[in-house]
Amino acid sequence: MDSVVQLQKQLVDYIASLFHEGFLDEQFNQLQQLQDESNPDFVVEVVSLFFEDSERLLNELAKALEQKTIDFRKVDAHVHQFKGSSSSIGAHRVQKVCIAFRNYCEEQNVEGCLKCLQQVKHEYSLVRNKLETLFQLEKQIIAAGGSLPAT
Repeated sequence: MDSVVQLQKQLVDYIASLFHEGFLDEQFNQLQQLQDESNPDFVVEVVSLFFEDSERLLNELAKALEQKTIDFRKVDAHVHQFKGSSSSIGAHRVQKVCIAFRNYCEEQNVEGCLKCLQQVKHEYSLVRNKLETLFQLEKQIIAAGGSLPAT
């Protein structure tokens, strides 16, 4: 049972680092509090939907910014949606880049938008990897017969 205790400590430390480094904010805690015995995979399901939605939005944004004549209202609508979905799961750093991205849309600054698209892709990729690692740790704890520590 020692390995379970170690994994639990590792999980708590890992989650703390995600908050400390600004990847996640309080909204992620709120999401975790909605999970219970009747819906043990709630967070994984919500975050998986976020991943699917994000991939679609990133593709839409890339396509919209490749056009000869860029429809900044359309780009802004996609960024606004991305900001909202990242905010709803507590992906803080993605949300922050989206705020800057929307400012560039307002200014119709193509270079700024392209730069932000790269930053959003980067931050999204980082948070996705971090959350996938988090879920793997949780699975290891459950598989070892442990329970997830309260956050």
